[in-house]
Amino acid sequence: MISFDFVCESGFKPSVSHKIWLQQVIRKEGKVPGDIAYIFCDDDYMLERNVAFLNHDTYTDIITFDECVGNIVAGSILISLDRVGENAEAFGKSFENEFLRVLVHGTLHLCGYKDKTEDEAKTMRQKEDESLALLAH
Repeated sequence: MISFDFVCESGFKPSVSHKIWLQQVIRKEGKVPGDIAYIFCDDDYMLERNVAFLNHDTYTDIITFDECVGNIVAGSILISLDRVGENAEAFGKSFENEFLRVLVHGTLHLCGYKDKTEDEAKTMRQKEDESLALLAH
């Protein structure tokens, strides 16, 4: 089951259609959707978790905690809405577009995609674009 939880105020709320879309992305990757919690927060909340769990004293837009077992996609995905907003401005995108990209980015991490190397990042971006195209149809 996919859940959306907010620990901060937000003007943008994902809908049931977004849950269906994320399940579609997971199935397209040959995986089975399991329990995935998307937690939307502000920079302060994210920074506390980044320090506590990853020992990184930096701001980030997303942290993905992988709890997958076999082919079942499961985990927790923290998304800083402050970072999403700033990145949207920096990239000249709408908040919604950047939000959806980050949302599927975390999902793709749970499906096994990485983005540490240049080649991995290129593949991740391609998968994000393919996934966003699914939502447009």
